[in-house]
Amino acid sequence: MSLAKTILIVDDEAPIREMLQVALEMAGYKVLQAVNAQVAHSLIVDRRPDLILLDWMMPGTSGMELARRLKRDEVTADIPIIMLTAKGEEDNKIQGLEVGADDYVTKPFSPRELIARLKAVLRRTESFAGGEAILAGGLHLDPDSHRVTINQKPVQMGPTEYRLLEFFLTHQERVYTRGQLLDHVWGGNVYVEERTVDVHIRRLRKALEEDGHDEFIQTVRGAGYRFSLKLVKPD
Repeated sequence: MSLAKTILIVDDEAPIREMLQVALEMAGYKVLQAVNAQVAHSLIVDRRPDLILLDWMMPGTSGMELARRLKRDEVTADIPIIMLTAKGEEDNKIQGLEVGADDYVTKPFSPRELIARLKAVLRRTESFAGGEAILAGGLHLDPDSHRVTINQKPVQMGPTEYRLLEFFLTHQERVYTRGQLLDHVWGGNVYVEERTVDVHIRRLRKALEEDGHDEFIQTVRGAGYRFSLKLVKPD
């Protein structure tokens, strides 16, 4: 049985889909194609791809709207998304991350760069810890089932937030700069801006709001972030 990952390409431009399919299949991936958000959603529900390459601007339902819909549904929330966008401004990139994308690639891009970014995102869906569950102040992370609970209540989060939380839980009390978090969680040689870390920290905090667990993710002014069960009083 093949263990090749399945990638769904969602783009209304046939030449881009075909170019990506050739590059991905040469890299050993299985490929699905969708011309719009409606076709994509059906394929996602039926086929459960391992990752979605999603065009930002499409006729009808935009890629942004589809990403938002997928991340709101617990059945599809954990499927990583890379946005394909011609919008290169930083605010547009951050907007894409805010709706739930795990990375973005600005057109025009080289297939080689895209595949490197895709591999990095897929790596983040894998677990740090060797199968041992981690418990911290009512927060429970189980690497075997890839589930997070707070006081036995399920917590939904994307793969990057999961990786970030797992790293924090296995490295408590130490302060990490944005650059260090990029190296440890995103991996070396990944072209991601440091501001991206702030977006994922906000998303992780939002996911941990149950019973105030978001307060364990602490900002250390001028230094970075740390995970600590010792709550810091505001200045």
